Amino acid sequence: MVQITLPALLASLAAVAAAKNCMNLTVPISIAARNARFTLQAPASNIEVTDFTLNLAQPGVNYTAKVLSNGTEGPFADVSGHYTIGATYCTPSSGPGKTLQILTHGIAFDRWYWDFPSSNFPLSYSYVDAALARGYSVFFYDRLGLGESSHGEPVNEIQAPLEVQALRALTTKLRSGRVAGIDDTYDKVVHVGHSFGSIQTYALAAAYPGLSDGVALTGFSQAIGSFVAYFLFAAGFVEASGTGAPALAAYPPGYLASPDVSAVQTNFFAPGNFDPAVLEAAYAAGQPVTVGELMTIGTVAAGNNSFTGPVQVITGERDIPFCGGNCLVSEPSLPAQTRPYFPNASFFEAIVVSGAGHGLNLGLSAPSTYASILDFFDKNIQN
Repeated sequence: MVQITLPALLASLAAVAAAKNCMNLTVPISIAARNARFTLQAPASNIEVTDFTLNLAQPGVNYTAKVLSNGTEGPFADVSGHYTIGATYCTPSSGPGKTLQILTHGIAFDRWYWDFPSSNFPLSYSYVDAALARGYSVFFYDRLGLGESSHGEPVNEIQAPLEVQALRALTTKLRSGRVAGIDDTYDKVVHVGHSFGSIQTYALAAAYPGLSDGVALTGFSQAIGSFVAYFLFAAGFVEASGTGAPALAAYPPGYLASPDVSAVQTNFFAPGNFDPAVLEAAYAAGQPVTVGELMTIGTVAAGNNSFTGPVQVITGERDIPFCGGNCLVSEPSLPAQTRPYFPNASFFEAIVVSGAGHGLNLGLSAPSTYASILDFFDKNIQN
């Protein structure tokens, strides 16, 4: 396990924004997944949302299992459909690199998490710019169910298994050159996830190991089952449409969001490691989570992973949902304890970012985090 601190290169990176060529895309996909079939109705009021949170977080009770259907139709359902994914594709100004990175964001954000608009801040928070500066092309998208991607029924449709299939479909299209508007081809395709996006990246690598040449799991450990209640209570979820945020007004019951900036701070920002203006911007641009996602968040990343490529896990020391606020509580660290889940990985490293929170891309340590991720890919993929 490696522990990193904010390096001297932060100041120089803060002034650099890589020139880039970007296009926004709408990508059609047709997917099918075996989702859980829940008997739960979407919470229709904030009281019902709070009841749901208390039930899901109750110690010693598997609430997800309690609300699985036990009728003749069974506890699982095959869900399929035609959807569209809102995405952005960027290449360095010098032209496409040899490797494409596919970036999957987590809960509370959309794809802007990877390309945070930094023009009003003294520090560059854009992972996209950092990757382009190293010669990588990037594809980042709004996860199925939110943002500019297709929305859906929030209990039994928009769940982790269906979203993993969306990532699979996007990866397959990109690897085979079947995304309209992208004419470039790549020698290697790698995946970077954050939080729930890391869970989906883990699941993709486990089920379809040939689709990725390397994975970086940011804001991740295998300890989420121990700390998900921390995340739920800190979030203080309410109906997304009732937060007053214009971007959330059209989401139906069953889409949840945090009601104030303090909830976002608790879950994503560590003490002394953020610009208050960035926290405010993160809250203002926030996106919802579905009931179905929260009840299936831990189901797709369980068990060992057969992936044979290189793996990096990089998580903030003060991460709440995956470390309970202290990733160094044990030796090895909680992120490092992911190692046995990848018995066949060609290379594995776990990094704890000193003083950082769960929202790694939005902390003052973001440049050093980016340097560690890109060094990992340079060493194992780009060489």
